[in-house]
Amino acid sequence: MIKRSATWLKNSFYAFPIQLVLLQLRSHLLLIGIWAVPALIISGALGRKLGLWLLFLDPEYLGRVGFWSFFFIGLTLGGFVMTWNLTSYLLSAHFFPFLASLSRPFTKFCFNNLLIPLGFFAYYAASIIHFEYVMESLPPGVIAVNLMGLLTGLFVLFLLNGGYFYFTNSDIFSFVQKGLIPAEMVRQVPPGRRDVDVDYIKQDEHRIPVRTYLTETLMPRRVRSVEHYDSAILMRIFRQNHLNALLVQLLSMLALMGLGLLVEMPWSRIPAGASIFIMASIATALLGAIIYWFSSWWVTALIVVLVLVDFITGFDWLRAKNKAYGMNYETTPAAYSYPDLVALASPEQVEIDKQQTIAILENWRKRAKRPGTQAPKMVILCVSGGGLRSATWTMHAVQQADSILGGSLLNHTVLVTGASGGMIGMAYLRELYLLQQQGEALNYRSSVYTDHVAKDLLNAVAFTTVSNDLFVPRSRFYLDGKRYRKDRGYIFEQQLNENTGRLLDKKMADYRDPERRALVPMMYITPTVVNDGRRMIISPQGVSFMMNSPIGIRQPDAVEIDAVDFGRLFARQDADDLRFLTALRMNASYPYVLPTVHLPTRPGIELMDAGFRDNYGLLSAARFIQVFHEWIQEHTSGVVLVQINTSEKIETISPSDQKGVITSLFNPLDIAGQLLSLQEFEQDAGIGFVFDLLGEERFQVVRFLYRPTKASKVAAAISFHLSQGEKRSVLQAWDLPENQASVKALRKALQ
Repeated sequence: MIKRSATWLKNSFYAFPIQLVLLQLRSHLLLIGIWAVPALIISGALGRKLGLWLLFLDPEYLGRVGFWSFFFIGLTLGGFVMTWNLTSYLLSAHFFPFLASLSRPFTKFCFNNLLIPLGFFAYYAASIIHFEYVMESLPPGVIAVNLMGLLTGLFVLFLLNGGYFYFTNSDIFSFVQKGLIPAEMVRQVPPGRRDVDVDYIKQDEHRIPVRTYLTETLMPRRVRSVEHYDSAILMRIFRQNHLNALLVQLLSMLALMGLGLLVEMPWSRIPAGASIFIMASIATALLGAIIYWFSSWWVTALIVVLVLVDFITGFDWLRAKNKAYGMNYETTPAAYSYPDLVALASPEQVEIDKQQTIAILENWRKRAKRPGTQAPKMVILCVSGGGLRSATWTMHAVQQADSILGGSLLNHTVLVTGASGGMIGMAYLRELYLLQQQGEALNYRSSVYTDHVAKDLLNAVAFTTVSNDLFVPRSRFYLDGKRYRKDRGYIFEQQLNENTGRLLDKKMADYRDPERRALVPMMYITPTVVNDGRRMIISPQGVSFMMNSPIGIRQPDAVEIDAVDFGRLFARQDADDLRFLTALRMNASYPYVLPTVHLPTRPGIELMDAGFRDNYGLLSAARFIQVFHEWIQEHTSGVVLVQINTSEKIETISPSDQKGVITSLFNPLDIAGQLLSLQEFEQDAGIGFVFDLLGEERFQVVRFLYRPTKASKVAAAISFHLSQGEKRSVLQAWDLPENQASVKALRKALQ
């Protein structure tokens, strides 16, 4: 009995599936690591705050989560599995010469190489069931349909690949039927593998012992010896199978590039999770190809390839630089140096811009002041970044507060500033408010518009990244006669434009007159200059007074200019023609998700997300109040700073106890991850400064904060995608006691 058990264990250990896993762990750990990335994402261990796990557990296609969205996830997961098998076969088949003696060797290899994919699939399916049943409260029937979509996609892909290899891959029997091929007619070395010759695969030290393998029916079979077969025939079989595998990978890449040309078609925008599986397939294929061709030199080759790619793409003719749509890149670039910035903020220009802004404030005062009342309160809205979570929360909170206050919130608002998602939500609400002011029959507080701003923006971006941007954007488009490349930045704007009913498809200059007449609040869009960390203030009005604190105008050497007036800097590069959607995108250009934007300057500069300098808009608000505090003191009854936040003001403190010596080496880097907390400390100091400047009776801060309620089963992530559960969580936050207290405080302040 003991002997039989020992024999069974030994046979199990030398089974082909087990030996393949051990070979992967020994020689191709980096390839296994590619499987670990989606697994970690699904678990929430990687990118949970960014909502990456929901891209797999709550995929969306054409605005819906259902059979077809999971079908595309399954299809691309199947592609990843097949790429994994193809790559594994290319790299490992020569260790197992018995394969050449089998009918349909590649098919049998795939069935034996499924332990890792099966483990991943089991975990993925269980995660879907748990999420949809526990967190989304979906009925079992709906969950079953979604899983059926996932399985259908997998099987469709497997059938397509299986059919191809069935009709193209040869086995030992087809060669036997044709007669032996003379050794001199067969290439002695297969493509790229300099360490494998015709005798290599039959040498004991180069073989991995295998006793049994699984057939297509999952039945175990004993391995037969291949000593009696000619080495040339075995090599010819492997070589032919290898070429077919490489051909399938090449065709898959070409098909993906072809789909990239169709990104503007809504039906082509597959779920973002599917795009991640495609990226995993590409990474597996490329890494496998490098290992296959360069063998033991593959690490060096990979480093050389990365260096060459970085060098080659540094040339303007090849590097796909994203541009600000509407601006002129053909004319002489704007000079960008510190002396040039000083010239933009000359005392004369600052005074001109201040007087024009005071004229706007006067128009606002006339509209906001009710007959028989004291001077109106000035409201400045500061909205935080945070993807669609922030966009939806900002819009919903302002709609609700404005409705409760009978429209007085937006009527009293002079300025809106902030970052990424919050500004997208406020830009849409402001446009709806403007249309109503101009006589359109609509209710800007309707929840229909909140649904619009909560629509997915990520699927189109993710798919364009994989199908277009990774291969250097090829398509072009024209805007007012100016040519630009189509990339994920472009498709982001198109998707946002579709979601918001094309109401935001305007130029910056289109808002100059409505702002001057105080029909709508002014809006300062403030992306960050990557090169020097300054804020770029984008507004249809002149804002040179925002470039420096007042002391910097009177004493130029006292403080450094920390912001740039976009309109003044790019007056000759058609700043007025800047697409408003582009300005919003530049303000929300989270690294890697959206491209940094290159501007027509000498030397060249790039813009990225406003949140890296001012995620809450408080720097802009404090500077504005500082510049106009005398007018505010004389013509208003004070300022109410309304903050719309999506992150807790007081964060939990991460302990440093029980860290090992290696982990402790990275302790000094932890402060870099506290970017938002550092901003809060700095901006709290700014609020304190404004408080001292205006006085206790003339300055008030009111905050509306999103945080999950007790009824919420999931906290909304910082992402351009919201699940239905996340959306409910955002909307329910309005009922939090602190938010209800805030709206009462706001009502009292504006009375």
